[in-house]
Amino acid sequence: MSDFDIEAIRAEVRVMDYVRGTPGDVAEWRVAYEDSRHNHVIENMTPTRNEDAFFDMMLDEGVAPPLVSQILLRLLDHPDADRTLPVTPLASAGVESR
Repeated sequence: MSDFDIEAIRAEVRVMDYVRGTPGDVAEWRVAYEDSRHNHVIENMTPTRNEDAFFDMMLDEGVAPPLVSQILLRLLDHPDADRTLPVTPLASAGVESR
């Protein structure tokens, strides 16, 4: 996985046209994220600090989980990514995968 430039991604997310989650929505998404994170730790797939920071930033910006998934796919330039999202893939931004 690559390290995400959190502030560069935040800038791209902020210009996107999407419906921000309400504070209640974000609270629910945060609980779900923590549950998911704990399951990953149990499976020995502990997220890095950078990955945690990425998901925290998405929650701070009120991005709904389905859109977070699409943004992540676009960042990773996955074949199933929505190419219309105004997100620069990591490889195009000069970030190498580990």
